[in-house]
Amino acid sequence: MVKTASSPEAAAFGISPAAHDTVLKLEDFLPHRLNVLSSLVSEALTRVYGRYHIGIPEWRVLVMLGENEVMTAKAIGARTHMHKTKVSRAVAQLEARKFLTRRANRADLREAFLALTPAGRLVYEELAPSALAFMNRLFEVVAPADRPAFDRAVQELTRRSAELIAQRSPSEPPKPDRDNRRDE
Repeated sequence: MVKTASSPEAAAFGISPAAHDTVLKLEDFLPHRLNVLSSLVSEALTRVYGRYHIGIPEWRVLVMLGENEVMTAKAIGARTHMHKTKVSRAVAQLEARKFLTRRANRADLREAFLALTPAGRLVYEELAPSALAFMNRLFEVVAPADRPAFDRAVQELTRRSAELIAQRSPSEPPKPDRDNRRDE
């Protein structure tokens, strides 16, 4: 826990040291810490895929298609937790660069099947080893004996966060548009 000493500035605003100890400290707030970690990892990871002049959403779509061969934009959004408009823009940008192709779903013409083109597959195959090396370099700071516990903690935090979203009461405001978030 981060402690900050009371200051003359705080006293000038009528903030007592006791009140200061009871307030939320952003540096200790787990959601904030996870967001900072995510931002730093995302920024560092851009060194891997940035040379292809693609952003985070395009990176996610490219990797999902590289991993799964054929998917719909809706499935990509569900698996990556990206808003449908962000997925749509990423798909359009990758399609314009000839990295992916779309084929209409004859059973549902509102939807298309997406797949990497040979050029997109080549980018994926060039990026994958660098991305895995990046992950290994990042994970070096976690002792091998601690990695299973770390993985379990991430899985449990992910599961619990999904539960908390599902428990949102009808009186709560709608969730914010994810398009304005920068996330990996």
